Amino acid sequence: MPKAASLTLSVGVMLLAGYGIFAATGWPWKAALFPLAIGIPLFCLAAVEALWTLLGRAETGKNEMEVALTTEAGAQRRILVAVAWMVGFFAAVVLLGFPIAVPLFLFLYLKLQGGEGWPLSIGITLAVTAVFYGLFDALLHLPFPAGWLFSWLGLA
Repeated sequence: MPKAASLTLSVGVMLLAGYGIFAATGWPWKAALFPLAIGIPLFCLAAVEALWTLLGRAETGKNEMEVALTTEAGAQRRILVAVAWMVGFFAAVVLLGFPIAVPLFLFLYLKLQGGEGWPLSIGITLAVTAVFYGLFDALLHLPFPAGWLFSWLGLA
């Protein structure tokens, strides 16, 4: 990436992250936690990139690579599978809510896409579910809305 474009991008990210940090400092702690946890490291990384662009050695151009879109036979199928998993996760979150969608998606992905065995799939799913519950529900007390399916059935 040319030096000017890299510097412009870095400064732009620093400005956006700085604004997010500044705005979040006036919020209650629970509301400000996520923007601060993301904004502060993002600002620092963008500042390092800007300094690296300004003070780093000039690129010689020897290591440049030509980037081309792949046209091999299985590429489109892999892309469609990845998009299908993302759309499926989004649909599960909307229909079932986060607390059910996250472990369900993780288990199905490990079993169907990853080809992992039952013990590993169940173990990782239980561990992630425990961390998810412990962090968001027990520690931060963040309420997750019920999924549309539960609302439609009157179970929410």
